[in-house]
Amino acid sequence: MSRYAYGRRERGDNYDYVHFVPAWQRMGHEVEVFDSGDRSRFPDFAALNLALVETVAAVRPDVLFCVLMHYEIWSETLDLIRDQTPAYVINWGTDDSWKFEQASRFFARHVDLHVTTDRTAADKAASLGLRNVLLSQWAASEADLAEPLPSSRCRYDVSFIGSQYGYRGEWIGFLRAAGLSVSCFGHGSEHGVVSASDIPTIHRMSRISLNFSGAGQLGAGGAGARQIKARVFEVPGAGGFLLTETTPGLDDYYVPGEQAAVFDSPEDLVAKCRYYLEQPALRDAIALRGHQRTVAQHTYNSRFRQVLQYLSALEDTRPTQPWRLSADALAGAVRRHRRTSWLVWLRWCLVTPLTLMFGRQRGPRAARRFLFECSWRLVGARTYSARGLAGRLFYAES
Repeated sequence: MSRYAYGRRERGDNYDYVHFVPAWQRMGHEVEVFDSGDRSRFPDFAALNLALVETVAAVRPDVLFCVLMHYEIWSETLDLIRDQTPAYVINWGTDDSWKFEQASRFFARHVDLHVTTDRTAADKAASLGLRNVLLSQWAASEADLAEPLPSSRCRYDVSFIGSQYGYRGEWIGFLRAAGLSVSCFGHGSEHGVVSASDIPTIHRMSRISLNFSGAGQLGAGGAGARQIKARVFEVPGAGGFLLTETTPGLDDYYVPGEQAAVFDSPEDLVAKCRYYLEQPALRDAIALRGHQRTVAQHTYNSRFRQVLQYLSALEDTRPTQPWRLSADALAGAVRRHRRTSWLVWLRWCLVTPLTLMFGRQRGPRAARRFLFECSWRLVGARTYSARGLAGRLFYAES
């Protein structure tokens, strides 16, 4: 996984690193982190994959737990680790409401277990014959659990923590235009990126903590474009009052109106904020019930125990493998990846017109995005292999 969000220190700590690593450690496991997001550590994806294989061979883990972004870890690498070691390979799928179609359905064929937080993705997996997809969910970190403060002791009326993309800024603008005080934290906001250790305190010190459910690539869009975010569990776990955009499946985890509050439009958002700010006793009761349910059912200890139970069931059916992993076995994939005689020309053809349109910084990123979107649609699984053109042409931009 990546140490920092999108591999960039200025974007702050990566959620998965901050929450998953301590969760496994609290359960008594030794954890070695391989940072697959920092492009400055390796010259290309070939070097990154070789380093991962060498690390696995040296550490000899029982489990390789991945949070795959897209094509940074090749399918050949995952297959090699599964074929030449007794380690189980798990991928925790993020954003599967849209990512399953373009990426996760390909990842799942090269791991022992793909964990998804999206019910529709789990159903699609079954229809594709994928029997190793487990429906789970985001959760709260045990280290951040704290009982709610009464409304009278909170510092912020309304807070939002997150990047200002899509429709989020517009809807927050509705709140401010209505005279409500909203404090925003995160990339692109007035307070900027805050440390992971400060986030639970902000939730607890807010009378209302907002969560938007729209997928980053799809905007508000409607129910089908919404997904349950980690923030849904993070807020009540930290002792905050959750006001979240409604999304399918939310009532499997909290009772709307009793353990969390919901909104479904900017007008409804304004009305709900006003209502709960004017009803502090009701706000306090909902925050407490949401916190209690989170502690009882929605922590990463409970989620990861479910994962380990799945792996325990596999032990009866999977043959025992000896440790014989060697980076030399990846040599063929490395050669395929680095065979670049014509790729310089192809990159120039893609980057030049888009740089003229979007500028020197955004142009190469737009070219990468264009190639990637074409690749997964046209050649599917090859996108995530050593032969994938997006990874071969756009290492730094990926």
